[in-house]
Amino acid sequence: MALAHRNYAEVRVVAPVGRLDHDNCEAFRNDLAPHLDACVREGQALVFDLSGLEYVSSAGLRCLMLAARQAASRSGRLVIASLQPLVAEIFQISRFNLVFDVFPTMREALASVSSKAVEAFERG
Repeated sequence: MALAHRNYAEVRVVAPVGRLDHDNCEAFRNDLAPHLDACVREGQALVFDLSGLEYVSSAGLRCLMLAARQAASRSGRLVIASLQPLVAEIFQISRFNLVFDVFPTMREALASVSSKAVEAFERG
Protein backbone atom coordinates (compact mmCIF):
# COMPACT_ATOMS: atom_id res chain seq x y z
CA MET A 1 0.00 0.00 0.00
CA ALA A 2 1.77 3.13 -1.19
CA LEU A 3 1.36 5.95 1.29
CA ALA A 4 1.14 9.45 -0.07
CA HIS A 5 2.48 12.02 2.33
CA ARG A 6 2.71 15.74 2.74
CA ASN A 7 4.50 17.92 5.28
CA TYR A 8 2.90 20.88 7.02
CA ALA A 9 5.67 22.62 8.98
CA GLU A 10 6.91 20.01 11.47
CA VAL A 11 4.02 17.60 10.90
CA ARG A 12 3.99 14.75 8.38
CA VAL A 13 0.61 13.63 7.06
CA VAL A 14 0.23 10.18 5.51
CA ALA A 15 -2.92 9.21 3.67
CA PRO A 16 -3.70 5.52 3.16
CA VAL A 17 -6.33 4.84 0.52
CA GLY A 18 -8.73 1.94 0.05
CA ARG A 19 -8.82 -0.87 2.58
CA LEU A 20 -6.55 -1.75 5.46
CA ASP A 21 -7.01 -5.43 6.18
CA HIS A 22 -5.19 -8.75 6.47
CA ASP A 23 -4.27 -8.75 2.77
CA ASN A 24 -2.29 -5.51 2.85
CA CYS A 25 -1.42 -4.91 6.49
CA GLU A 26 2.19 -6.03 6.13
CA ALA A 27 2.66 -3.84 3.05
CA PHE A 28 1.16 -0.93 5.00
CA ARG A 29 3.62 -1.46 7.86
CA ASN A 30 6.54 -1.66 5.44
CA ASP A 31 5.45 1.50 3.62
CA LEU A 32 4.87 3.31 6.91
CA ALA A 33 8.32 2.50 8.36
CA PRO A 34 10.24 5.22 6.48
CA HIS A 35 7.62 7.79 7.49
CA LEU A 36 7.96 6.86 11.16
CA ASP A 37 11.75 7.00 10.83
CA ALA A 38 11.55 10.45 9.21
CA CYS A 39 9.24 11.74 11.93
CA VAL A 40 11.61 10.63 14.67
CA ARG A 41 14.68 11.89 12.81
CA GLU A 42 13.12 15.28 12.05
CA GLY A 43 11.12 15.67 15.26
CA GLN A 44 7.81 15.62 13.40
CA ALA A 45 4.42 14.49 14.61
CA LEU A 46 2.57 12.05 12.35
CA VAL A 47 -1.05 12.49 11.29
CA PHE A 48 -2.98 9.74 9.55
CA ASP A 49 -5.45 11.30 7.11
CA LEU A 50 -7.99 8.50 6.85
CA SER A 51 -10.39 10.34 4.55
CA GLY A 52 -9.48 7.91 1.75
CA LEU A 53 -9.69 4.76 3.89
CA GLU A 54 -12.90 2.92 3.04
CA TYR A 55 -12.57 0.00 5.46
CA VAL A 56 -10.36 -1.21 8.28
CA SER A 57 -10.46 -4.76 9.64
CA SER A 58 -9.25 -6.02 13.00
CA ALA A 59 -5.90 -6.77 11.34
CA GLY A 60 -5.80 -3.18 10.09
CA LEU A 61 -6.59 -1.85 13.55
CA ARG A 62 -3.72 -3.95 14.86
CA CYS A 63 -1.41 -2.34 12.29
CA LEU A 64 -2.48 1.12 13.43
CA MET A 65 -1.94 0.14 17.06
CA LEU A 66 1.56 -1.17 16.30
CA ALA A 67 2.38 2.06 14.47
CA ALA A 68 1.21 4.12 17.45
CA ARG A 69 3.27 2.01 19.84
CA GLN A 70 6.31 2.31 17.61
CA ALA A 71 5.91 6.09 17.42
CA ALA A 72 5.41 6.38 21.19
CA SER A 73 8.45 4.20 21.93
CA ARG A 74 10.51 6.68 19.94
CA SER A 75 8.97 9.74 21.62
CA GLY A 76 6.78 10.43 18.60
CA ARG A 77 3.15 11.44 18.40
CA LEU A 78 0.54 9.96 16.10
CA VAL A 79 -2.98 11.32 15.63
CA ILE A 80 -5.82 10.41 13.29
CA ALA A 81 -8.03 12.67 11.18
CA SER A 82 -11.03 12.55 8.88
CA LEU A 83 -12.54 9.11 9.37
CA GLN A 84 -15.06 7.96 6.78
CA PRO A 85 -18.42 6.99 8.39
CA LEU A 86 -17.84 3.21 8.17
CA VAL A 87 -14.30 3.49 9.54
CA ALA A 88 -15.54 5.82 12.31
CA GLU A 89 -18.15 3.22 13.24
CA ILE A 90 -15.50 0.49 13.35
CA PHE A 91 -13.32 2.71 15.56
CA GLN A 92 -16.27 3.29 17.92
CA ILE A 93 -17.30 -0.37 18.09
CA SER A 94 -13.72 -1.47 18.77
CA ARG A 95 -13.22 1.53 21.10
CA PHE A 96 -10.14 2.59 19.15
CA ASN A 97 -11.56 6.11 19.25
CA LEU A 98 -10.53 6.01 22.92
CA VAL A 99 -7.06 4.65 22.16
CA PHE A 100 -6.10 7.23 19.54
CA ASP A 101 -6.47 10.98 19.39
CA VAL A 102 -9.10 11.13 16.62
CA PHE A 103 -10.17 14.42 15.05
CA PRO A 104 -13.05 15.03 12.64
CA THR A 105 -11.00 17.26 10.33
CA MET A 106 -7.42 17.59 9.18
CA ARG A 107 -7.30 21.15 10.48
CA GLU A 108 -8.25 20.02 14.00
CA ALA A 109 -5.71 17.20 13.94
CA LEU A 110 -2.95 19.54 12.84
CA ALA A 111 -3.97 22.12 15.47
CA SER A 112 -3.64 19.46 18.15
CA VAL A 113 0.06 19.02 17.35
CA SER A 114 1.29 22.33 15.90
CA SER A 115 0.07 25.87 15.30
CA LYS A 116 2.68 26.22 12.53
CA ALA A 117 1.24 23.16 10.79
CA VAL A 118 -2.25 24.72 10.81
CA GLU A 119 -0.87 27.90 9.28
CA ALA A 120 0.89 25.90 6.56
CA PHE A 121 -2.29 23.86 5.94
CA GLU A 122 -4.42 26.99 5.58
CA ARG A 123 -1.95 28.51 3.11
CA GLY A 124 -2.46 25.39 1.02
